[in-house]
Amino acid sequence: MPRLEEPARRKATLDRRTLLAAAPAGLLAACEPKMPVTVATTPRIDIEGLGRAVSAIAGAARPAALGVGLSNLESGQAYTFNGDRRFPMQSVFKLPLAAAVLAEADAGRMMLAEPFVLTEEQLSPAVSPIAAAWPGRRDYTAQALFEAMVIDSDNTAADVLMKRIGGPGAVTAWLTARRVPEVRVDRYERELQPAVYGMPSFRPAWRDGARFAEARAATPASERLAAMRRYMSDPRDTATPRGMLEFLQMLDRQELVSPASTRRLIELMGRTRRGGERIRAGLPRDAFLAHRPGTSGVDQGISTAHNDVGIFTLADRRSYALAVFLSGSTLDEGGRDRIIAEVTRAAIRAVG
Repeated sequence: MPRLEEPARRKATLDRRTLLAAAPAGLLAACEPKMPVTVATTPRIDIEGLGRAVSAIAGAARPAALGVGLSNLESGQAYTFNGDRRFPMQSVFKLPLAAAVLAEADAGRMMLAEPFVLTEEQLSPAVSPIAAAWPGRRDYTAQALFEAMVIDSDNTAADVLMKRIGGPGAVTAWLTARRVPEVRVDRYERELQPAVYGMPSFRPAWRDGARFAEARAATPASERLAAMRRYMSDPRDTATPRGMLEFLQMLDRQELVSPASTRRLIELMGRTRRGGERIRAGLPRDAFLAHRPGTSGVDQGISTAHNDVGIFTLADRRSYALAVFLSGSTLDEGGRDRIIAEVTRAAIRAVG
């Protein structure tokens, strides 16, 4: 339900130039740095108006569950709707995974130039351009895998990198150590995607999306529906809107990885090609967005997860974290996208 959160702890080290380093040249020209940001100067969020708007959008989204989090990254003022409810992340999990990989690189425990030669057993289900290209291309660096994961949402790249740093448990342990307990990663994509539909264990032949769909269809519809319902109530591989806001705030404050790694991640998030009709569609055209969407498949008219989370910076240099989760939607893809875009428009009105 709607909630005004207490301002998060702030540090006087917020550097908007870090975030805008990846922004288009026109936006940079309009936002020349004139003074450092050390105290809260942005207007307060219109919590009451935002609450009314989001409640109405949630009603239109039913029977889906909607979760929303918005935070002013300067003052820490935040709003959540269903803020403590756990939502399945789908590919949103690649954002905390990416930060965990960069933390390993920062610590010298892996190099982004490290080579990988992929075998068939390492391939994961779509979306994975890397799996689709195999065996024509087998050789990658960690950097190439990292970019494929963050920009293209490549599942094979995510699974390979996650195994390299110790597996899902290592990612969740890293998040917990950094006091982000409401974001958790529990399974590889090759484990999670078949489990969503009650399918047998993944096999490399299913790396092609069409073959995966054929194998899914071989599972009785009643079993698939029961599996999807279990998935939507499973605490594994989930985040709360509140927890995702905490993660994004810490990323913005450079508390998760080094400043250089923070810049690298935000720049790649700004190049993400997927989910362009969600948060992006609700922002002013001159705003900069660094985001990570997450999208489940649709079966029997049900989408178990349709999400988008990120940091947007307006032309006047105000920056906000926004997380929108939608689970159990019966709308078509355009309708699901519009729900997230409408939440974003409501957020823009609320921040003034």
